[in-house]
Amino acid sequence: MSLVKFRNRPFGNLIGSDFFDFDDFFEDRVWDTNLLKDSFWNGKTTIPAMNIKETDDDYEIELAAPGFNKKDFKITIENGCLNISAEKSTSEEEKKANYTRREFSHNSFERSLQLPDFIKDDNVNAKYNDGILRFKLVKKEEAKKKKPKVIQVS
Repeated sequence: MSLVKFRNRPFGNLIGSDFFDFDDFFEDRVWDTNLLKDSFWNGKTTIPAMNIKETDDDYEIELAAPGFNKKDFKITIENGCLNISAEKSTSEEEKKANYTRREFSHNSFERSLQLPDFIKDDNVNAKYNDGILRFKLVKKEEAKKKKPKVIQVS
């Protein structure tokens, strides 16, 4: 077993490293490419984790989206594609005699899944509970696994 120095940190080599680390002393510390690729800087939103489970009769999808309310979600099916998006903004302001404090946040994401042709898209159920958005996508009868017919030997 060998130890390898971990270099993929937020803010690259600018913060939390020793300036006189001779392994990377001559690397360009200001224009670290990992820093510019970081999602904090390039405006990408965080994509929530998703679990997909297939059963004989349907697909069960779980999407981790804590901190949202049911009204924050927009779910559509268009051209065989399940589109899930959510957006939430909050702001708070406190004024005192000698200062004003303002805080705000904005969270959003979008996920799209191409649905197979054998899904009943008129029968999609979605439930949101404890930060998990759950879907049940029912398969059409012709796509369901049929149990094998047992033939008795005489």
